[in-house]
Amino acid sequence: MKVVAFARTEQGSGASRRLRNAGFVPGIVYGGTAAPANIKVDHNALYHALKKEAFHSSILDLEVDGKTEKVLLRDFQTHAYKQIVMHIDFQRVDQNQKIHVKVPLHFINAEIAPAVKLSAGIVSHVLNELDISCLPKDLPEFIEVDLSTIEAGQSIHVSDLKLPKGVTVIAHGDNQTVATASIPAGGKSDEAAAEGEGEKK
Repeated sequence: MKVVAFARTEQGSGASRRLRNAGFVPGIVYGGTAAPANIKVDHNALYHALKKEAFHSSILDLEVDGKTEKVLLRDFQTHAYKQIVMHIDFQRVDQNQKIHVKVPLHFINAEIAPAVKLSAGIVSHVLNELDISCLPKDLPEFIEVDLSTIEAGQSIHVSDLKLPKGVTVIAHGDNQTVATASIPAGGKSDEAAAEGEGEKK
């Protein structure tokens, strides 16, 4: 994904306000061997890009006044109640150095999970993203969580995930729970219901 930006020389809150009034978002690019650089980005293009999941977890091509470099989105601030992006931060990426990124989890096969099909259970997502470390070339847009085997009362943990090659998880405490399957209060699994019918006869 590509982001087009322009160098900015004016600094301070007054200059930032004038930039926003002109339809730009002030930002900064930092990291690597080069000095931090102040930039401005078209607000509307950036606002729509921020709605895309991949924009938050992909290596981006940032073009500043015709020169392109690889970056990651590191932070952005939005207005408290207006749909306005106030500031944005990008970090330069070195292809030979590992990066630390949060990537989204995509849950698949919930509809065929035994917990859902056999037990009328509900699968709850405990985590929606995962902290990972990898080289830029190995960065996945997302990591799939296969729910096809989860049964009622079971959980899927980080150690159960199939990670892409070159990707390691940055642990936060013990083996974190990713998803759980439970039967709603008052609900019965088909098997339990069948047993109950058998007892009545």
